[in-house]
Amino acid sequence: MKGWLVKELGEPQDALQISKMEKPEPKDGEVLINVKAAALNFFDILLCQGKYQEKPPLPFTIGSEVAGVAVKTTVGSRFKEGQRVLALPKLPNGGLVDYITVEENSVYPIPDSMSWNEAAALFITYHTSYYSLTNRAALQEGEVLLVHAGAGGVGSAAIQLGKAAGAYVIATAGGSEKTKICQELGADVVIDYLKEDFVEVVKKETNGKGANVIFDPVGGNVFDRSRKCIAFDGRILVIGFAGGEIPTIPANHVLVKNYSIVGVHWGLFNRLNPDKVFKEHEELMSLYEQGKIKPLIYKEYAFEEVPEALDLLASRKTWGKVVVKVWL
Repeated sequence: MKGWLVKELGEPQDALQISKMEKPEPKDGEVLINVKAAALNFFDILLCQGKYQEKPPLPFTIGSEVAGVAVKTTVGSRFKEGQRVLALPKLPNGGLVDYITVEENSVYPIPDSMSWNEAAALFITYHTSYYSLTNRAALQEGEVLLVHAGAGGVGSAAIQLGKAAGAYVIATAGGSEKTKICQELGADVVIDYLKEDFVEVVKKETNGKGANVIFDPVGGNVFDRSRKCIAFDGRILVIGFAGGEIPTIPANHVLVKNYSIVGVHWGLFNRLNPDKVFKEHEELMSLYEQGKIKPLIYKEYAFEEVPEALDLLASRKTWGKVVVKVWL
């Protein structure tokens, strides 16, 4: 079989090579998957560069989200051979290969109605957003949800999940193309932060009350400004720091305005509560089959185009998820 190997650290164009590899055999508790599609993430670039928090030994394969067919299982498996699945391979054996073995607790069923690209693009973004809004923020029907970076992976998922929960969704994005995407995803109000002050718009739309829940994967100044339009008893979800700057939090302001700063570490939740994650996956699959969620895909790339796709991802000019067609 073939796969993309990082044989030496560097930029994706230099670090990645298509190489012949041995087809793996599943051990007890593993599933052998014929990979059909894989999603790329920004941390794949950092892995190639040797700048990610995890530094697997060379050579290694990137690709943390895949979709495909379970072609071989072991005794007692909850999966059947021929079943359609998505999976989260673990380093150093990533998913940009023909075949991959993955531990069963990182494999999840998908419906026949879901495309390979959608399945590969769904897991991390939708699970993060679902856990954030449902578990951490306890978003209620009729509440106002402000989603920052609404055209991004987790942001686009949060818009759809917020609407599915019955919230009034306000989304921010930069530029006409991305604001249009947020509108198409179902946001009730879309703010182009390049032209408008989202604090003023949120206050206007809520008659000065502010947003009940703010979904923030950006951090920095966006977080600081969000504190100015959070409602009484509101919850600001700290998803990440895509803006690069980690903000500080003045405790007196939290007290005076009576709101909560809520951390979201979905990866740790996944490790500690795999059964709960599996249950949430079933709920997400139900929402998909009801037509309430649909992964936002920027573009499908051919297997040979992985370095070019990662270069584009590095430019931060994409929206939604970038996926790779893996079957050769």
